[in-house]
Amino acid sequence: MASFNRVVLVGNLTRDVELRYTPQGTAVTDVGLAVNERVKRNDQWVDEANFFDVTLWGRLAEIAGEYLSKGSSVLIEGRLKQETWEQEGKKRSKVKVVAEKLQMLGGRSGGSSGGSGNQSSSAPQKTAENQQAYSGASQGAPPDDDVPF
Repeated sequence: MASFNRVVLVGNLTRDVELRYTPQGTAVTDVGLAVNERVKRNDQWVDEANFFDVTLWGRLAEIAGEYLSKGSSVLIEGRLKQETWEQEGKKRSKVKVVAEKLQMLGGRSGGSSGGSGNQSSSAPQKTAENQQAYSGASQGAPPDDDVPF
């Protein structure tokens, strides 16, 4: 049976982007993404927040570091990856999203987007479909020995 591993999320960054580089010079950043889900409770609709850790590599990480900050609205497309480690003698694991495409939504931070969801003319909308530089899929994730942590 064939496998399929694909995730698409739209949400807001929960912290500022902290760009770092591997010893080989590859850019990498980990961001938090809050995604709201609207659910009905006791005849009232409420928002429930879900939080996801997302890793961006290469040019995607550099773009995020340049254009995004806490609260920025983004669409992330990528794959799930389970990381495992041992801490204090106990095995731990965590599922993360490895981003392969990034689309910035809304206006530039600090600008007056007015909540319209459109980019200002000084910050054109960037998607992997219309600009290859925004796709991590073209570069691929670095080998495991290139991970800085």
